[in-house]
Amino acid sequence: MGRRLTVAILLLVAGTLLITSLVSFLLVRGAANNAAEQQLFTQAQALATYIQAHPGTVRTNAVSHGRLFEAVKLGLGGNSASLTFAGVSPDGTLSGIPLALQGEDLHPTQLLAGDPVIGHASGLVFSVVPMDVTDTQKTALNVPVGDTALLVAMRTDTATVNGFGYFLAVALVALAVAAAVAAWLAHRFSAPLVVAAHTTKRIAEGDLDARIPVGPRDVPEIDELAASINSMGESLVRARDQQRQFLLSVSHELRTPLTSIQGYAEALADGTTDDVQGAVEVIATEARRLERLVRDLLDLAQLDARRFSLVVGPVDVTDAVNAAVESFRPEAAARGVQLVGDAPPAGTAWVTADVDRLRQVLSNLIENAFRYARRGVGVGARVDPHAILLWVVDDGPGIAPEDLPRVFEPHFRSDRAGAKHRGAGLGLAIVAELAAAMGGGVWAESPAGPEGGTRMVVRLPAATPALVPAR
Repeated sequence: MGRRLTVAILLLVAGTLLITSLVSFLLVRGAANNAAEQQLFTQAQALATYIQAHPGTVRTNAVSHGRLFEAVKLGLGGNSASLTFAGVSPDGTLSGIPLALQGEDLHPTQLLAGDPVIGHASGLVFSVVPMDVTDTQKTALNVPVGDTALLVAMRTDTATVNGFGYFLAVALVALAVAAAVAAWLAHRFSAPLVVAAHTTKRIAEGDLDARIPVGPRDVPEIDELAASINSMGESLVRARDQQRQFLLSVSHELRTPLTSIQGYAEALADGTTDDVQGAVEVIATEARRLERLVRDLLDLAQLDARRFSLVVGPVDVTDAVNAAVESFRPEAAARGVQLVGDAPPAGTAWVTADVDRLRQVLSNLIENAFRYARRGVGVGARVDPHAILLWVVDDGPGIAPEDLPRVFEPHFRSDRAGAKHRGAGLGLAIVAELAAAMGGGVWAESPAGPEGGTRMVVRLPAATPALVPAR
């Protein structure tokens, strides 16, 4: 991955350099050509003007004042410069044009009009300047008498070669720097990702303790990725531990009644017990306990898969609370616990809920409270703005603060002291799922009073007054 990232960065930099260098080179080359043409024309025009102003400068078959021409030649470009004379006839025929310029469009009409011609040809910068000289001077310059004399100046164009070398050097330096930066960036970004991929592979293979080290100088986004993967690993470890705990708990919950059923059934079959009625009652009680456990497991599975139905409508909270209290009075008496209901007057508090599921919620909360209550359990409700609050409170030892946010998680069982019977950790999870499905929520408050205790609170949406049936 690091190599691919390095190559990608280098290709991006190289492409950018190529485009910018090409555009810059063309612009610089154009500017340099224009400057070279203008300089050559200025010097050629000065020489032509000098020759025209000093007729004696040109003598028969020879050019006098050699030093003057050498100086002008150096000014035109040193040893790479060339000076020659040519002519253009009235019909536009050119004579004496250097070979390097033959084939170029020198615009005879423009030259006949006395206008100079400048340009580029085969790596040369040239300037052709018409001169108004005498016939004697034309003869000395080997220009036909009837033609217009031309001063032709040329020199090698070195700007293009020099510019290309400059841009090549800049590009090589930039590529070298880009290669170093790309290698560093590739290592910086790819190394943590390789570690993350290796760690997630280990987690997928079952090593849930694998973690990604997070350094203080890492990229923030990579730190977030590492933290997310580590958090995922920790969640999987908790889920694994909860699943193991749940399996142990369910195994215990199943084994205890099954042992009792098996023992009493064998006693009845062998005739070793005289209390047949008592044995049958124990078998029936343990069978109901098994039935309740299996029903809770099925309910939780359906809730997790969202495969359950709700018949939602207005429900009188007072009726639901009173019905739950009355149904649990025998069990409360058997446990030696006082069960008290505290509901508002009938017809004053209505919720939008499924009546059967609401009873299941209250039943699960009351059964949970029975496990920890020392003397009493309270069930109540009150009207809250836009909602109805129902609660079940016990006077048990309470719940540790660190366990409060998790008591409604599936399979979680708090290590509360004083529990008379520890369940499989399903009841409160079912309460949370049902409350959420009916548009409400649930939370735990502990301590519930000066001596401890726990209050489980369910919040459900209040029924629309128009839907409340008249009494």
